[in-house]
Amino acid sequence: MHILVVTQYFWPENFRINDLVKGLISKGYKVTVLTGKPNYPKGKVYPEFSRNPSEYNVYENCQVIRVPIIARGKGKIRLSINYIGFALSASFFGLIKLRRLKFNSIFVFGPSPITVGLPAILFRRIYKIPLIFWTLDLWPDSLKSVEAIRSKTIIFFVGWLVSFIYRGCDLILGQSKSFLPQLKKYSGHNRVKYFPGWAEEIFHKKPYFITEKKIDTEKINIMFAGNISNAQDFPAVLESIKILKNDNQIKWLFVGDGRLLNWFKDEIQKNNLSSSVSFLGSHPIERMPEFFSKADALLITLKNEPIFAMTIPGKLQSYLMSGKPILAMLNGEGADLIRNFGCGLVCNAGNSQSLANLVLQLKSMSLKERNIMGKKGLDLSFNEFNREVMLDRVESYLIETKLEIT
Repeated sequence: MHILVVTQYFWPENFRINDLVKGLISKGYKVTVLTGKPNYPKGKVYPEFSRNPSEYNVYENCQVIRVPIIARGKGKIRLSINYIGFALSASFFGLIKLRRLKFNSIFVFGPSPITVGLPAILFRRIYKIPLIFWTLDLWPDSLKSVEAIRSKTIIFFVGWLVSFIYRGCDLILGQSKSFLPQLKKYSGHNRVKYFPGWAEEIFHKKPYFITEKKIDTEKINIMFAGNISNAQDFPAVLESIKILKNDNQIKWLFVGDGRLLNWFKDEIQKNNLSSSVSFLGSHPIERMPEFFSKADALLITLKNEPIFAMTIPGKLQSYLMSGKPILAMLNGEGADLIRNFGCGLVCNAGNSQSLANLVLQLKSMSLKERNIMGKKGLDLSFNEFNREVMLDRVESYLIETKLEIT
């Protein structure tokens, strides 16, 4: 079976679709990826890609076809152009570059933006093959929550676009159970299933790098890894750091990049918090187990908005495989998982004082108690987010939808 994967983001960008493609290839599938030039999250095309783009045409024996794209840059207008531009470019250039290939199924990786589905809908109609859409971000709800769009007219149009795309899919996969009612509402059908993420293969191996970053293991190290943006409610995180600034046994470590990184760094400087905070830079996913191993707890946060209460944060699955306790400032499905399995400490989204209290609670715990929490996280990972089970499930979806359409 030859699968066409349509995704705006792909290797060397760090997204779970990379591991899914790798898993499908290991099962004997032929995969072709249609994507753009890597520019997430900094908004600029990766220099290493620009220097030698031909090195990024093959990933794990999979052909990677890249179409022209305007990088994300900075600001809402540039980001909108990036979203719309990829959909148009993938539709036009994709048709040209894929014209001699034959496919059996289309699989769409769907974090923001929903417009990634437009070229996939076009290819479905041309090739007359099934289309599976994996939804990781629920538009237009998430746009309203982060105030990316305030115009009711534009929100209405985006809602119509979401319905148009979902109605053209043979199967829609939702990353959380809370997504399913909304997906059914927008699609107008019941061909919707729960399909969460998992910890990529690299997290199943012991860390083997020696970090060049100086991390004081005598302190309580609270580590955040991932995208530093509006959704993660960094103003609330900043307030928690302020509350604990006089406790010199607590260190906050941030690994990653994002649209709010410069703002966050400036605020740390303005508030004289540099002794409490270290920025460890952005690194490939292969290095994350190394960084996680240096943490006493891993921090996960989301804004206090209804849409984020419906979300299982993508980093949770990777965090769980570290065997470290989770500190969570969020609501809803993700919080319930952590709380019910006892693999971390949880407070309500946006509650900076409560997050500070959780850090102090963690500090007062013995190493044995923290290790027990970490072990429960590993159990949750294997029970709920097992990589092999998820790959088997994708395989069954591909077979089922192919049989239904033939």
